[in-house]
Amino acid sequence: MVWIGNLIETCRSVGITETLVRTAVSRLVAAGRLRGERDGRRSYYRLTADAQTEFAGAAALLYGPAPAARWQFVLINGPAPDEIMQGLERDGFAKLGPRLAMGTHPATHLPERVVVFDATLATQGGALKDFVDEAWNLPRFAAAYDEFLHRFGGFSQRIGDGSSLSPLACLVARLLLVHQYRLIMLREPQLPKSALPAGWPGGEARRVFADLYVRLSEKADGHVGRHFIDGAGRLPERTPAGANRIERLEALRADPI
Repeated sequence: MVWIGNLIETCRSVGITETLVRTAVSRLVAAGRLRGERDGRRSYYRLTADAQTEFAGAAALLYGPAPAARWQFVLINGPAPDEIMQGLERDGFAKLGPRLAMGTHPATHLPERVVVFDATLATQGGALKDFVDEAWNLPRFAAAYDEFLHRFGGFSQRIGDGSSLSPLACLVARLLLVHQYRLIMLREPQLPKSALPAGWPGGEARRVFADLYVRLSEKADGHVGRHFIDGAGRLPERTPAGANRIERLEALRADPI
């Protein structure tokens, strides 16, 4: 749980107004992603159970080792399949037909009328890469990773050990780092290395992400512990989940793939 005033202050530092923050929070509450609580004149918010489950799944991809590919076919039954298909494509699935999609990780948040088949990959080499080239727009993801590396690789070199950054600047930089990385990583198909083209930039982007996250976190977490509050008082600088995240990223920046 966190006080909305902390969200407003943090967002203000990157040019997001209080009005926009409150509008976004209200929409997330209406969508069932956040739950609000009041204590006197202050409003606090936390993730709902469904949003927490989704967050945990995303965190496992962002902060954990690369998952093993688990191939699935998803068949959409019933009327109006387009909305479901669009959601699958946002999650990195390839559209094989109006009602059939394929991905390398479990599909989530699917209605009961959808049928899911687990599949075993029995093909390697050129045929697999030819299929991947047709099914997914890999150049789009490669270009996004290259842009991420250009932006945050340069930032990483400029800040050195981070001593010139304030704790708030470290927190904001870490938030922007996660935001930009997740926009690519949670949407790309998570293909096995054998199916990727030569020179795929995803591994280097993962190393830069892990390295910067770890380097920014001491000051960022310190700012949270000194300034962020819930209904009971100040938030802790470090939680067991946060410590586990740092431990995993330490290993990733040494061996990103």
